[in-house]
Amino acid sequence: MFSRRSLPLVVVFVLAGFLIAFGSTRLINPPDKYQVIFTQVAEMLEVAHYSPKKIDDEFSKNIFKKYLEALDPSKDLFLATDIRDLKKFETTIDNELHGAPIQFFYAVEQIYLKRINEVNGFYPSLLQTPFVFNQDETVVLDPEKLDFPKTDALRKETWKKRLKFMVLERYSDLLDARDQLKKGDTSYKSDAVLEKEAHEKVRLLISRNFDRMISKTKENERFDLLVNTVTEFMDPHTTFFPPLEKRSFDEQMSGRFFGIGASLRNDESGAIKIATVVAGLPAWKSQQIAVGDQVLKVAQGADTPVDLAGYESADAVKLIRGKKGTEVRLTIKKADGTIKVVSMIREEVELDETYAKSAVIQEGGKKIGYIFLPEFYADWERPNGARCSQDVAKEILKLKEQQVDGLIMDLRNNGGGSLYDVVQMVGFFIPEGPIVQVKDREGNPSILRDRDRSVLYDGPLAVMVNEFSASASEIFAAAIQDYGRGMVIGSSSTYGKGTVQRNIGLDQSNGIFSKDIGEIGTLKLTLQKFYRINGGSTQLKGVTPHIILPDQYENLKYREKDNPDALPWDEIQKAFYPIVGSVNEANIVRQKSLERVAANPIFNAIKESSAWTEKMNQRIYSLNLVKYRDEQKKIRESYKKIDDAAKAINKLQVNLIPSDSTRLSADQDKFERRKQWISNISKDVYINETTQVVSDMIGQGVLVRKSA
Repeated sequence: MFSRRSLPLVVVFVLAGFLIAFGSTRLINPPDKYQVIFTQVAEMLEVAHYSPKKIDDEFSKNIFKKYLEALDPSKDLFLATDIRDLKKFETTIDNELHGAPIQFFYAVEQIYLKRINEVNGFYPSLLQTPFVFNQDETVVLDPEKLDFPKTDALRKETWKKRLKFMVLERYSDLLDARDQLKKGDTSYKSDAVLEKEAHEKVRLLISRNFDRMISKTKENERFDLLVNTVTEFMDPHTTFFPPLEKRSFDEQMSGRFFGIGASLRNDESGAIKIATVVAGLPAWKSQQIAVGDQVLKVAQGADTPVDLAGYESADAVKLIRGKKGTEVRLTIKKADGTIKVVSMIREEVELDETYAKSAVIQEGGKKIGYIFLPEFYADWERPNGARCSQDVAKEILKLKEQQVDGLIMDLRNNGGGSLYDVVQMVGFFIPEGPIVQVKDREGNPSILRDRDRSVLYDGPLAVMVNEFSASASEIFAAAIQDYGRGMVIGSSSTYGKGTVQRNIGLDQSNGIFSKDIGEIGTLKLTLQKFYRINGGSTQLKGVTPHIILPDQYENLKYREKDNPDALPWDEIQKAFYPIVGSVNEANIVRQKSLERVAANPIFNAIKESSAWTEKMNQRIYSLNLVKYRDEQKKIRESYKKIDDAAKAINKLQVNLIPSDSTRLSADQDKFERRKQWISNISKDVYINETTQVVSDMIGQGVLVRKSA
């Protein structure tokens, strides 16, 4: 999500006119909630989306296909006859979006629930008899290569193969573990016993999944899936949030929430248990909750408790969190079997691990500052809430006090966030100028600028990215690259999300879209598109680094360009900005890096393992035990080469900033987590190479802004 301030006036006026019109035509007797959501979402998409597709029969056909596949992604529930029977709705979904009574969803519901119960009834018998693992057969798990089974017999055969593969995986793992035992070990088990254990593991897993689908997943959640099938066909980042999901999204963006200070986990049986308890917070204060306790139910105050049977721990967490000062009651089962209800009042909990943090790396007599930023977070609800730009500024000042010679900004896996903050942050490194261009659906461009002539840091700078660096991360990397202010280092390209969204609340009573969170849900709507100051969009293509490092996940189809519904790349007029770096000196640094990477056994091993990763992504597996184990052995050997090479390379010398060490020492848990983070940095081959690059930049005097 991006700053609300980034919404152009033209869109505000369009929305305002639409809201007045929409509110004035609301029916006297409004339809049910589903109908309201459907029609409001459709009208918002048509009137305000950056590049709306026409909602017509062709649109309807796409939603028909995508929803059925989203509901049954493995194509092992529905039969081909079900799809044929539902075909009468293939061209009517657009009519429902425009106000016709909803029929498609309810027709699918009836069949879906029937098929769920059918499969739940027959799969246990398929697991009761041993499988034969010496035949030369394969299983295809890529849904794009599959069709819905034509008959119930073929569906059972599909399930038999899937279950056989799941047992094979676990049986193979158990055999591998047994191979590590010493001769005469009392824990040695026969093949038959291990296969039986593998069957039981699969039975528990499948049973848990069906419990979740039958007991936990409700009709409204499947309707939310249908709505998101509609929105994400417009583009992958236009999304519908029901109220609970929107709150969870905001918590992630702000880095804070209100809860009890305990984390949860699912054990092997699917039970939800307490994983950790944070000192000083409600769960700890109650003196009744301990690690290992099972959470059976959650109630909001005196309301009827929600039974957590079939729930994932992440979904249970959403029930436990809520508004500050409100009561939540947990029904707990202790280790001795006793059951008790524990009442707690929610307090603020900060996700400190999502905030910026820094360290100092010692390299060849030089000090290099390292800042890790997991996301461009912003707490919009509080004037003094956490803001990533302010936190990064503090980290830079701390590093300058340590007299660092260069700086690394690590934006790997950073999916983006606040547009306002990324503009501020680029401004730390340039005197002033344009940062990013934004265009609305009318084609009107605007330029977001840094207007502060002061520069917080003017030394050598490297920006680390990978294929999961998206949105605001790409704006930052692109601006640093376009100005020649630093070197971008990482995988062949960043993610490629170059669009801007705004949250618009949906209201059942009057149809007025006036809040970020509506009573029946929120639409995160794509309204604008980003462009670099050099004129090219970050959409689809992302940012190509100066220095490309081998990446294990390079060949997996995770980027924006791999989504068929993504908006296209284009370009607009270039903005005026000065180039501050030296191309020749940058080329020298790049060449040195290429030579190091080519000679680095870790990167060579990563290249080899990426080939296995690409093969696994094809999702065709042998059901022959010998062949499967042989292939798994080769994969492990490939990954082992990475580990062995990593052990042979000297670790980086990484130190906590003294002020951080003093501050964190008061909280032993936080201090230990930070020490582990430091240890991880010291062993990270990508940070190691980036440190070498920055060291070369220092030696070359490359990409350093010359002070006036």
